[in-house]
Amino acid sequence: MGEKLKEFLGKAKELQNDRQAAELQHKKGKLTARERLNYLLDASSFVELDAFAELQSKELEARKRSRDGVITGYGTISKKPVYTYAQDFSFMGGSMGEMHNKKIANVMELALKTGCPCIGLLDSGGARIQEGISALDTGGRIFQLNTISSGIIPQISAILGPCAGIAVYSPALTDFVFTVKKTSYMFITGPDVIKTVTGESIDFEGLGGATTHTAKSGVAHFIAENEKECLDMIKVLLSYLPQNNLENPAYHAADGIRETKRLEAIVPEDQKKTYDIKDVIAEIFDKKSFFEVQADYAANAVVGFARLNGYAIGIVATQPKVLAGCIDINSSNKISRFVRFCDCFNIPLVNLVDVTGYLPGTEQEHNGIIRHGAKVIYAYSEATVPKISLVLRKAYGGAYIALVSKDMGFDKVIAWPTAEIAVMGAEQAVSIINKDEISKNPKSKAGFVNEYAKKFLNPYAAAKLGKVDIIIEPKNTRNALIKCLEMLLSKREKNPGKKHGNMPL
Repeated sequence: MGEKLKEFLGKAKELQNDRQAAELQHKKGKLTARERLNYLLDASSFVELDAFAELQSKELEARKRSRDGVITGYGTISKKPVYTYAQDFSFMGGSMGEMHNKKIANVMELALKTGCPCIGLLDSGGARIQEGISALDTGGRIFQLNTISSGIIPQISAILGPCAGIAVYSPALTDFVFTVKKTSYMFITGPDVIKTVTGESIDFEGLGGATTHTAKSGVAHFIAENEKECLDMIKVLLSYLPQNNLENPAYHAADGIRETKRLEAIVPEDQKKTYDIKDVIAEIFDKKSFFEVQADYAANAVVGFARLNGYAIGIVATQPKVLAGCIDINSSNKISRFVRFCDCFNIPLVNLVDVTGYLPGTEQEHNGIIRHGAKVIYAYSEATVPKISLVLRKAYGGAYIALVSKDMGFDKVIAWPTAEIAVMGAEQAVSIINKDEISKNPKSKAGFVNEYAKKFLNPYAAAKLGKVDIIIEPKNTRNALIKCLEMLLSKREKNPGKKHGNMPL
């Protein structure tokens, strides 16, 4: 064996997992960076890049180690190529220094050039303070690449440990963020800094734990019990997505034509009675295909991926059992972001609508419901993918425009016979229209309500104006949606050329 080969084998041996470091990770309920990659990717598919990269700081000469705290490379998931990186907390807390950041940027650039998803497995204390501005500047390159890649390739982040300071901005710029209970933490500044600056006392979990970010802040989209479940969820998500914005999602085996007879039992005809929209989703779409996004955040709106006779679609549904399905600030942000993602990656949209409107109240108004609600309108207006809207019971006011209106660009509007499409409900309407008459004779209100309901609270008034395309029995819902979708799959629509719009952020 030649000397150069011996030298190489010696350096390669240095790359092997540190047993002591691995044990420390395992004690915390965490996998090592290499174990994470091995579990995520198809067996023997991973090819490592920049394995011998080392930090360049002279002040840290004694701490140099190959890889510089992050493993980068490419492999396959379900035989489809992906680029990925996994931060190694055992080396300087996974801190992000110059070479560490350059390695991540290199793999992101390759993902962009080749049109492959990019997956980050994060476990980092933030910027490597000892490297100063070099650590910050190269972090900026990562953020720029996140931004440039947005809408071109799917970008996915899994928070598998602490993620602090500059380490949180990259995941926030990606499409989906996964977390793990009791091991994932995201924050700009930690509890100690907050205590010093503001006097507030809070622990890591309360400040930036997985539950905090999936249920309260909405920063994270998914939560898992452990790391392996988290990585499995990433694989499921990828099965609904194309490789890039120039492809369509993969077609899966058709689930077949069938009647949806249970829908009449699930959805009460009485508008005042509630139900779970997820039961409707389960009945209509391919069996066990619904993959919910942000399940614990803004539960008055339900969004996620499903399949309709084998085709991947995005679902936006109002949830009558939470806030009567009203759209508020948080659900506006949830809906608009999901719609824009689906539009980026050629995923048709299906709306299930049972909504009284935008949520009223001073708190909503003062916190900008007008601006946030306009995001929903903006997202649907610019979306060029097939857009189908199904009105189950009611669609009132501004929420009707945002989620149903053909004049705003919905391709097909379907309604059940129970659908009420109007500016508002009957009682509210007559309280305005017939205010004077009712004040003189309160008993007349019931007659005015009945008259208004008969005239407006049905799908036929909208159908006469061409605002509803199809009225169907609930049992025919799945089949009608399939036929609409298949007719729209060849849709081609292009918005006027521009640098970019100015969404009301």
